[in-house]
Amino acid sequence: MSGIDLGGKVALVTGASRGIGAVVACRLAEAGVKVGVNYHASPDAATQVVDSITQAGGEGHLVGGDVSQVEAAESVVKQVVEHFGSIDILVNNAGINKDQLLIRMKPEDFDSVISVNLRGAFLCTRYVMPHLIRQRSGRVINMSSVVGLSGNPGQANYAAAKAGMVGLTKAVAREVASRNVTVNALAPGYITTAMVEELSEETQAKILARIPMGRFGTPEDVAEAVVFLCSDGAAYITGQVLTIDGGMIA
Repeated sequence: MSGIDLGGKVALVTGASRGIGAVVACRLAEAGVKVGVNYHASPDAATQVVDSITQAGGEGHLVGGDVSQVEAAESVVKQVVEHFGSIDILVNNAGINKDQLLIRMKPEDFDSVISVNLRGAFLCTRYVMPHLIRQRSGRVINMSSVVGLSGNPGQANYAAAKAGMVGLTKAVAREVASRNVTVNALAPGYITTAMVEELSEETQAKILARIPMGRFGTPEDVAEAVVFLCSDGAAYITGQVLTIDGGMIA
């Protein structure tokens, strides 16, 4: 692990109760960041993340709320600022998937995936940004996906949302660069989370054959990239999409 020290910073990580979000929250805490751990439907899992942070000597704060809803997103940001006194980092990680071929996809399943993944990122960024602009520093990291760059059958809604996060990243980066606030996106490939582990061995083998590095990524691979983008070493990087996929779409 990197020796980057982010001590004194405050972060909000959305969708941090499990998977990549949970590991990102813990890794930021390890780097000295005080972390608001957001969840929507999994309070027990989110509590375990906060407990892990605390037991490791860090500071975590549980923040419930559906970030796809205006009042909830505003409240989540407000709770983090009130608890820790400031905010410096936003990781827009909250996301869902409801996969289905386009001709069978229900309109409500398209809407819900866009709402959580893309609208949620917009809302949280909107409510965090005044704080970052005021202090003339900050980091926003949007969790996109290689699916948003290359597409994937059965994921028209998810791909559209993740591609939308790329556009959101680039537009907002241009708006706030003069205020010393950077906005970047990460595009993970196949990461060893529950979604990948549920795939059949045959499917996993086919996917691995497309990855030049010959392995799936880990949540830790993604978390290290988050820490780097939050560091002083990434101060001149903004509006970019960093693909973490072992070379799959190279």
